[in-house]
Formats: sequence, structure tokens, C-alpha cells
Amino acid sequence: MSTITKQALEASLKQMMLKKPLDKITIRDITEACGISRMTFYYHFKDIYDLVEWVCVEDASRALQGKKTYDTWQEGLAQIFEAVLENKPFVLNAFRCISRDQMERFLFHLTYGLIRGVVDEKSQGKPISEEDKAFIAEFYKYSFVGILLDWIRQGMSEDYQTIVRKVSATMHGTIANAIENFTAQR
Repeated sequence: MSTITKQALEASLKQMMLKKPLDKITIRDITEACGISRMTFYYHFKDIYDLVEWVCVEDASRALQGKKTYDTWQEGLAQIFEAVLENKPFVLNAFRCISRDQMERFLFHLTYGLIRGVVDEKSQGKPISEEDKAFIAEFYKYSFVGILLDWIRQGMSEDYQTIVRKVSATMHGTIANAIENFTAQR
């Protein structure tokens, strides 16, 4: 029942965001539109921004399912762009109404798992510390999020497949090289 309730709140929020800015939507608007009490809303989320974060993470998780390996990370990145594009009105509305820190936090959460999966895979059997693996994943996370935020900021007009190809060309082999460089320092 909990997932159904959250999905009803998500659908209501997304529908509302087609009509008005996020900062003009109230919890009452969302709950009345989907027939759920305000108390039920607060049982699941602390505020509207908590719901927005949950929606972003859920959409991203669905997009990334099984795409966290070296052979599939480009597909995972493309699916992140696709998920953002499919929810363009929601994303652009949220982008205009929430702080850059909040938007970055959503995207960092989303991309770190993708990149960390690749780092873990490529570092198997290598003498590299968890701290160094985390550093490598963090480094690439900032690059991906910066590119994604620029694309959103520019209205998502550039073909995301072109961006994914450019990122793939830039990144090809660099995570593996970074791991080798870190292990060579030992």
C-alpha cells in the first residue's frame, strides 16, 4: 500500500507541475487531487521537496536498473538523460524552483551509484583502497552532474545521444587508467 500511495502522490505532483510552478503548489493541492489525507502525506514525506527528491530518485533508479557495469554504463547514462527528458516539464519546473544544492544532491545520488559500480568492477583484484575508489567515483560524478545540469539549464535542446557519445569518447578507459594510476602509487 505504501508504494501505491507514494506513486499516487507522485502522479498528483507531476500533474500539478504541468499547470503551475513547484513553489506555488501546496501539500493540500497534491493530497486533494489524489484523494489522500494530509496526514498520510506526512507519514511518507516531510515536505514537498522530500517528495520531489523521492520522485527523482525513483525515476532514476528505474532508468538505471542493471546498467552499472563497465559494458553498460553508457546505456545507463543515456537512460538518465531519457528519464529527465521524459519528465521535462517536471524537471524544468523543479530546476527553476529548488536550490542548486538540492538539484545537485538529487543528481549526485543518482550518478554516484552508476559510476561506483563501474569503479568497483574495474578495480576487482587490484590493491586499491575504498577511499581511493570513492575518490575516483566522486571525481567522475562531478563531471556527469555538471554536464547534465548544463543540458537542463539550456532547456534540454541538444540531442542527449550526442552528449552521451562525447562523454563515452572522453571517458573511454579513463576509469581503468585512474585505478591503475592509483595502484601504481603504492
